[in-house]
Amino acid sequence: MNYFERAKYFKTKKRLGQNFLINGEVISNIIKYANISPEDTVIEIGPGVGFVTEQLVKHAKKVIAIELDEEAIAELQKLDVNNLQIIHKDILKTDFSELSEGKVKVVANIPYYITSPIIAHLLGEIDDLNNKNRNKITDILLMVQEEVARRMSANENSPSKQYGLLTILSQFWAEVEIKELVGRRSFFPAPKVNSALVSLKVRENPLLELSDYKHFRKTVKAAFAQRRKNLKNCLLSGGFAKEDIKKVMEDLNLPENTRGEKLSIEMFGKLSEGLLSCQK
Repeated sequence: MNYFERAKYFKTKKRLGQNFLINGEVISNIIKYANISPEDTVIEIGPGVGFVTEQLVKHAKKVIAIELDEEAIAELQKLDVNNLQIIHKDILKTDFSELSEGKVKVVANIPYYITSPIIAHLLGEIDDLNNKNRNKITDILLMVQEEVARRMSANENSPSKQYGLLTILSQFWAEVEIKELVGRRSFFPAPKVNSALVSLKVRENPLLELSDYKHFRKTVKAAFAQRRKNLKNCLLSGGFAKEDIKKVMEDLNLPENTRGEKLSIEMFGKLSEGLLSCQK
């Protein structure tokens, strides 16, 4: 199937970040990695002209395709299958609890310029313990910019630019794994960067059990707010008391010049709980 020939007749829109996947092998792998069964309801975000959609409908009980572009929707409607529902809507304004009674899997080739907002919309923020969207999702398979995939799957031993707020947001509510790197020429038009397929298995419970999740979010946000500063100074700028910071860092055996990107998520939990106990 010549996806390139089909894609080039559709006028892509830069403002919507449209880059259509035209690599048949990668499309087959998406179906494999998403592990779609005949009982599954799949929400596809940004289906475009439907190259992945036409494969999803062969494997899933139902596919709900959410697309913003009216011209792309006209192409999707040509599929003419009974198990496809097309919704013309902005994904960031979509409540998944209204789309399906049961659990869903998500497959998405998302515009790179709104990747972080979409991930936050799917998973909820760190302190959002009852997010309606996350509660409906079992698995997510995302096509994202490779750099973003590295950030989502990073840890405290990764290069410092990779580990940060997006890492913690992603892993706090999901098990994250890069499944495959995807080259620029797998898309039309070809983007300027390489991509990656990332699997997120959504957790029923957050990664850490904490006494105050809002405080944890505040701690983490402060720690990464100023990358050039060490953890102590970042926390000071974030409104934490100097004496509390000094005490907790000593209790956790953290050197004074420690930077936030060198703390594991678990250590951030201990730091947050320690700072919280100082305020009581």
